[in-house]
Amino acid sequence: MARAGEATILHADLDAFYASVEQLLDPSLSGRAVAVGGGVVLAASYEAKAFGIRAGMPGWRARRLCPDLRFVGGHFHDYQRLGDQVIDVLRDFTPLVERISIDEAFLDVAGTEHLFGSPGEIGAAIRRRVRREIGLAVSVGVARTKHLAKIASQTAKPDGLVLVEPDRELEFLHPLPVELMWGVGHVTLARLTSVGIRTIGDLAATSDPVLRRMLGRAVGNKLGSLATNADPRRIETTRQVASVGAQSALGRRRPTSGLLRSTLGYLADRVAGRLRAAGRSGRTITVRVRFTGLRSVTRSLTLSIPISASLTLTELSAELACAALADHPREHEITLLAVSVSQLVDDSILQLQLPLGLGVDRSRPGTASGSARWAVDRAVDAIRDRFGRDAVGYATVMFSEGGRVPEAFRQLAERSGGRLGGQG
Repeated sequence: MARAGEATILHADLDAFYASVEQLLDPSLSGRAVAVGGGVVLAASYEAKAFGIRAGMPGWRARRLCPDLRFVGGHFHDYQRLGDQVIDVLRDFTPLVERISIDEAFLDVAGTEHLFGSPGEIGAAIRRRVRREIGLAVSVGVARTKHLAKIASQTAKPDGLVLVEPDRELEFLHPLPVELMWGVGHVTLARLTSVGIRTIGDLAATSDPVLRRMLGRAVGNKLGSLATNADPRRIETTRQVASVGAQSALGRRRPTSGLLRSTLGYLADRVAGRLRAAGRSGRTITVRVRFTGLRSVTRSLTLSIPISASLTLTELSAELACAALADHPREHEITLLAVSVSQLVDDSILQLQLPLGLGVDRSRPGTASGSARWAVDRAVDAIRDRFGRDAVGYATVMFSEGGRVPEAFRQLAERSGGRLGGQG
């Protein structure tokens, strides 16, 4: 059951954010089919979506679907600037704002009704102010839980407001398609639909043991609870990140040593750079390899000392990926690689390790090779901070195919603490 009380949780989600910003900056694009990107569609306007164009689609296919499609390169500074302005509007109504990506946030307006009206009236006021002061459309969902508020904002799109009254939560929730749920990606959706679970109501009616067998204990328990709107999470204005990760979709590729090295080098460089920027390092490295047919395997390694060196993470990730592939010799193609680092701690002062003949552990920052990597990484970080990420890098990364999504897009998502937004 949902927690007792009034519906005071709001989820605000900017509509087709990146494409809408481009239309705002260039009025001649208003009402036209617009895609941000080039070789790959990074975001699409609602006019483009009407032709079936979606983020991640190859540019040639998008142009075939809509010959009049207008591609634009992207104004990354303006995305950040306007996204921040919307968050400032939200904070005018309550200090309890949790930003989860550049274009969406939760807020709790409990206790502010005497200032601004009911939660529904606050949601309407937010939409008016964002439209009037910034020029963008935002959809708002209002409910008693974060999960339900997010689903409500999705059903409100485009440019709407949906308030789910406490006495009709399950009536609203259960007829909706299961893919609207938080945490139901392509793999989980395929497993659910394969056994006839297509709506959230279908999921709620499935026993917990069945869900656990199908999805695993953690995911099965979580989705089973959310399907009945049991979501005790509160708004978190500050978050302690538990892990840092990155992934790259590959299409269907043979897992050659060159592909593994370049892709994992690219991912490790991104993850390690984010760790160093946050003054963190981690002990557990996890690599995920996805094969065709949505089958995935993971391999993890926990070190005795935390690391944040790009080359060290690259080497360890490659070893884990090779181990996963060796365990599945019949798999001849992979579709995705992912790297993450967890068990994070704050970085400490680098202490050099005496060469006592106890063997060389390249993962230790204090060894001769480890301290050299430490110095190189920080030199690279300093150059990138001044001249941009593309100014310098490791050869396997600079010439890899992993950077098809522009770095500015990825940096926006990382700074905002969430996914690449602008798809809703």
